[in-house]
Amino acid sequence: MFSSGLLLLAALISPVLAGQWANLCAGRSSNGIRTRDGYGQGHYGASRNGRPHQGVDVLCSDGSTVYAPFSGRIVRQAKPYRKNNAINDGVQISGGGFCVKMFYIKPIRYSGNINKGDELGILLPMQRVYPGIQSHLHIENCDKSNPTKYL
Repeated sequence: MFSSGLLLLAALISPVLAGQWANLCAGRSSNGIRTRDGYGQGHYGASRNGRPHQGVDVLCSDGSTVYAPFSGRIVRQAKPYRKNNAINDGVQISGGGFCVKMFYIKPIRYSGNINKGDELGILLPMQRVYPGIQSHLHIENCDKSNPTKYL
């Protein structure tokens, strides 16, 4: 009886978890995914120089406020590139069973607690590095699994 009750509870909770992250970018009514542009596509698994894209690119305008997807802790700074450029910044956040890296943002801080929907920082000027790209926030799970279902 006890284990069947847990299975039922898990079955009820799983659909609730899907799409549970906050809207990530000011000025957007949903977390839209970057479509094809001159630099490729933003969906999970899209080709990146022969390798699969290990995150999702969520549309966001340069300079827009970026929000925390869930409540947790900002663990550290996370950078997408080895060489510095105008968009080489981001954070890693953990909490509630999630761990994500978010790139191309200038965060307000690099550590401390944060609540779902709190201001995290601003989107850096992607057009300065990739002219004509659909500006976006890159979000990837720390374990490299597909985060799309939480958007």
